[in-house]
Amino acid sequence: MRRPITLLLALVAATAPAACGNKEDKVLHGSTEGIYLDLGELKYQVQISRLLNPSSPEDRAYLVGVDQSQRDLPAGQEWFAVFMRVQNEDSRAHPAARDYTITDTQDTKFRPLPLGPDNVFAYRAGNVGPKSLIPAPDSPPSEGTIQGSLLLFKIPTRNLENRPLELSIASPETPREIATVDLDI
Repeated sequence: MRRPITLLLALVAATAPAACGNKEDKVLHGSTEGIYLDLGELKYQVQISRLLNPSSPEDRAYLVGVDQSQRDLPAGQEWFAVFMRVQNEDSRAHPAARDYTITDTQDTKFRPLPLGPDNVFAYRAGNVGPKSLIPAPDSPPSEGTIQGSLLLFKIPTRNLENRPLELSIASPETPREIATVDLDI
């Protein structure tokens, strides 16, 4: 009788650590775009980042709503777009991040420009409803090939050489929790 109990206890002891290993780790850094980052109760994903060409009809649509004082792009500056997707898998609404920063390897920081209400592609922070997404399904940004909402930056060309550029996302729910992703340029 002792032998079966001893074997059973040994089996339980051997499998207990393996059961604990099934929990997924929280991902707060992506070494490339496309990685889902776990920030607060939401998942953030950079769909794509790229330079914009104001002469391109598609890219002109992304620049709608830029304040007139910011509209002219001085020599040596580039429009840089980051297209975000935010997913709420919870049964309750949660606030989406408002605080985004791009930092280059020289520790120069860039913040997104505010976009007017007439830009249908703009990222709009707010509550993400239960089992919902940013961009909202059936909206212009979700219907396009990118399927992400736009964060628009103005970055000097020389800073684009200081790669990798890192996007930081500050949690609106958990103070000092930040997720980062290296942007592909």
